[in-house]
Amino acid sequence: MAVPKRKTSKSKRDSRRAPNMKMKAPGLSECPQCHEPKLPHRVCPNCNYYDGKDIMAD
Repeated sequence: MAVPKRKTSKSKRDSRRAPNMKMKAPGLSECPQCHEPKLPHRVCPNCNYYDGKDIMAD
């Protein structure tokens, strides 16, 4: 079994891990009712519509 000769420094270890730690911006879609940006598959926070229906209606 392969064994490392020297301890891997924190900077070397962290620089290798860094590309996988990037945060991605959420993909936004346009609400068909009010045309505001919203997260897909969720109720629009602006007009409270989802799938053409008013969800927060009394």
